[in-house]
Amino acid sequence: MSYTKVSPPVSPTPTLSPFSSRSSSNGSTASQKRESHLTATAKRQKYFRRLFKFRQMDFEYAFWQMIYLFISPQKVYRNFQYRKQTKDQWARDDPAFLVLLTFWLCASSIGFTLALNLGILGFIKFLLWVIFVDCIGVGLLIATLFWFISNRYMLINPPRGQDVEWGYAFDVHLNAFFPLLMILHFFQLPFLTFFINKEMFLSRFFGNTLWLLAIGYYIYITFLGYSALPYLKNTRTLLFPMTGVLLIYILSLILGWNFSWGLSQFYHDRVMDSV
Repeated sequence: MSYTKVSPPVSPTPTLSPFSSRSSSNGSTASQKRESHLTATAKRQKYFRRLFKFRQMDFEYAFWQMIYLFISPQKVYRNFQYRKQTKDQWARDDPAFLVLLTFWLCASSIGFTLALNLGILGFIKFLLWVIFVDCIGVGLLIATLFWFISNRYMLINPPRGQDVEWGYAFDVHLNAFFPLLMILHFFQLPFLTFFINKEMFLSRFFGNTLWLLAIGYYIYITFLGYSALPYLKNTRTLLFPMTGVLLIYILSLILGWNFSWGLSQFYHDRVMDSV
């Protein structure tokens, strides 16, 4: 099956009788209006209240988003635009994507624990570091930085009462982080010990190329996220870091820097120094 022809999963719509259609329609409209006028704090509280209510999460749609972040990330952000039209917010209101991302972080942590021989205690500490520092902690900093820059310097004047939601900035980070995670923590893992972490040019070339691809995905998906907002200008400047990334990539091949070997050493030392 070609994924490029697949539409995003949608929830089934119940069939209404002719007698109930008018009252149901009015109730639905009123509900949407109440939801659209929620404050940012109320939306955030609603999001966290749903964090452990797995039956209310749309995992099928979250999985569809993860697939399309690789093959057609523009489609993911078109659905963010649809959410803005229907719920008056750009940020996700369903934590299913974050829950699935946590699952992939747990799975990749098991793989790195075996590859680096960290042991059970090492696995627990590695998992906590990866989830709460590498993904969420760094994500909070990056999202806050982009939220500040976009609202301070990239809004179209006059902004017409619109600004970038912090929750949306964090969602953009999670979207960009997922392909990076899959490339560096899943795809390269089988090659890490016996090929990438060797003193050979081909090993360095293969490993560093994966880093180039992963960081390129992160930058491009971040750019798509902010360019999807119609009230931002100069979003193409978010692609400028790719020039520096390409330069560092070329220098790494010339000077013998192996990023994957450095990552392995960093992970091992960070965990084992205090185990």
